[in-house]
Amino acid sequence: MARFQGAVQQQLVACQLTQQMTGTPENTLVEFRNVTFSLPGTASPILSNLNLRVSQGETLVLLGESGCGKTTTLKLVNRLLLPNAGEVLVEGKATTVWDPITLRRHIGYVIQEGGLFPHFTVSRNVGLVPALLGWSEARTKDRVQELLQLVSLDAEQFASRYPRELSGGQRQRVGVARALAADPSLLLLDEPFGALDPLTRAGLQHEFTELARRLNKTAIFVTHDVREALLLASRIGLMHRGQLLLLEPPDRFLASDNPQARAYIESLELVNATTTAIGDSR
Repeated sequence: MARFQGAVQQQLVACQLTQQMTGTPENTLVEFRNVTFSLPGTASPILSNLNLRVSQGETLVLLGESGCGKTTTLKLVNRLLLPNAGEVLVEGKATTVWDPITLRRHIGYVIQEGGLFPHFTVSRNVGLVPALLGWSEARTKDRVQELLQLVSLDAEQFASRYPRELSGGQRQRVGVARALAADPSLLLLDEPFGALDPLTRAGLQHEFTELARRLNKTAIFVTHDVREALLLASRIGLMHRGQLLLLEPPDRFLASDNPQARAYIESLELVNATTTAIGDSR
């Protein structure tokens, strides 16, 4: 618990340093302008009048329960979905103007279990986008080796393996490496660590934080875990029933009197109290 609190404190300091640069038009990488999205034939929109700016170099964590619109928000960024109203801009250009293939090759996308192709080796999975972009075989091989090392996987040991031969944590590392392969300006991560055991998850959270800071990548990260949000976020976007209720750095999130935010904070406090009580009873 002390380790978690220390990690949160380090992240709060980093957030205070970056807070002043977030959300300004000059460094905005992704922007939602009055975006509404509904599925055909449904009465209630999944997203309603969403306004949001994501700045270069920040990790924006979208926090909320299942069905609140987090994943829909990600899919609107890489044009897997199109808004019914409003517009989504990436690098200052509406997603409706982007060629969808070109747009997606500008974005790294990581989902649970990495989303790897099971019949491809690790090397081929990581090198997929560079190959599609026409990179030479030698350049692609060098990039694959560089990225496997970056995510703490030995290329000689893992490059020729298939996803079924990897642990869950190893598959997620490969998924992150593949997302970074063409050096995209933006990463989208949809609960990438949600299916992992607690120890593996904690390790990958720490590695992701260090990696994002070292590479200065912009990331939009979806989770329903408030602890994960506090550890990883430059800012936390709290979503509920298709609306963005709160958009604050972790320190302000913890101090918020928003009822939905307080519910998350109280759940965290309950876990902390339970852990303390168990420790005291031993």
